[in-house]
Amino acid sequence: MIMDENNVHRIYHDQFYGFPIEDDNELFGRLILEINQAGLSWTTILNKQENFRKAYKNWNIQKIASFKEKDFERLMNDAGIIRNRLKINAAIENAKTVLQLQKEYGSFKKWIEHHHPKTKEEWVKIFKNTFRFTGGEIVNEFLMSTGYLQGAHITSCPVFKKVLKMKPSFVL
Repeated sequence: MIMDENNVHRIYHDQFYGFPIEDDNELFGRLILEINQAGLSWTTILNKQENFRKAYKNWNIQKIASFKEKDFERLMNDAGIIRNRLKINAAIENAKTVLQLQKEYGSFKKWIEHHHPKTKEEWVKIFKNTFRFTGGEIVNEFLMSTGYLQGAHITSCPVFKKVLKMKPSFVL
């Protein structure tokens, strides 16, 4: 189904942006999308999000962590995603890191919750020390988009009330 720009933004805004994510694979998928957005428009990422999901095995952390050179080359040749060596490598290496965090903390989500709450600046330091290709904007958007930092919606936005009902982590 082809969606116009306003439609993909509306769907993302109304149904995903700022809502907590419980599943580690989905949480990691959001991180992959945020990493890939760096230097590009969010519209580009939203229009390619299903291609990313397919290319990265439905965000399956275990499968991504086990990607070999042939998988890397497949991704580099996939016109449906962003073909950037650093971003693809970051996804694979970050998946390996998440597997370690899952062993240590029980889940990626629990690792985030272990550190919560933090300021944006504190989060950026933690992410930069833990993951690849995670600068300030990537970390900020990832944490806002998953409900760990406030700011995805203004309080007068009708979606803000829906997000609050889901008990995002920014509400302590």
